[in-house]
Amino acid sequence: MPENRAGVLPLPAPGERIGLIAGNGRFPIIFSDNARRLGFAVTAVAHVEITLPELAQHVDRIHWVKIGQFNKVIKALKGDGVRQAVMLGGVKKVSLFDVRPDMRAIMMARRVKEWKDDVMLREFAAEMEREGILIRESTFGLGEVLVERGVLTRRKPSDSEWEDIREGWEVARDNGRMDIGQCVVTKAGVVVAVEAVEGTDEAIRRGGTLAGNGAVVVKRSKPQQDLRFDLPAIGPGTIKTMQSVNALTLAIEAGRSVLLDRQEMIAAANDSGITVVGITEEDVTREG
Repeated sequence: MPENRAGVLPLPAPGERIGLIAGNGRFPIIFSDNARRLGFAVTAVAHVEITLPELAQHVDRIHWVKIGQFNKVIKALKGDGVRQAVMLGGVKKVSLFDVRPDMRAIMMARRVKEWKDDVMLREFAAEMEREGILIRESTFGLGEVLVERGVLTRRKPSDSEWEDIREGWEVARDNGRMDIGQCVVTKAGVVVAVEAVEGTDEAIRRGGTLAGNGAVVVKRSKPQQDLRFDLPAIGPGTIKTMQSVNALTLAIEAGRSVLLDRQEMIAAANDSGITVVGITEEDVTREG
């Protein structure tokens, strides 16, 4: 099985068609625009009622499937001559409660021991690779969208906010290790919300409502994160959600998270007085 760490898979040849298995949000659109600028043709497999319909305007070909129609995904990509693909955009876990899987998906599910995100996604990728389609890192061609280390906005975290960031960072690590979620909301040393099936935005709304003004939001990748799947992502929508509950600080893991629509997001954060900071393990384990 090929290595899945960023940067180690062989690059597609110039002009080659690359596949996109698309979930929700704008990440698939941003990827498609950039891939086409780099000279690749893009075939997208999009999910009904999950993927943004406007993705169709940003790819060369698009095929629509429902969650669980695994055989249709493979047929669409192979039919278009795709040999490498990426998986971008989330699928809310609650959507999985209404899945009507095809026989191939059922057989794949029977091979796994645990119904956890990482386990299922790795088995999905292995099945794709058995069909001659490599699933590569989700940031392929998009190094510029990775969150860099340091404060990205005008306002810096206060000392008390740094304490809340450290608390949230440790809890998010444990939450991720159990494959539950990536986001934690804290205030004054108290964990007020932990992301589960509801997703990041709903976790922020719930935590911000409970905490009142000044909540701190921490989002990080899982310790066992496979760079092919579900990297933490933030964008203007994250800031809008924080504004709705007067949350004050957003800390996101640097180098392993994605920042979408950067200029728009940073401008919105600055206009609202919200802090955005990219952090690493070193930042949260140091004194002071």
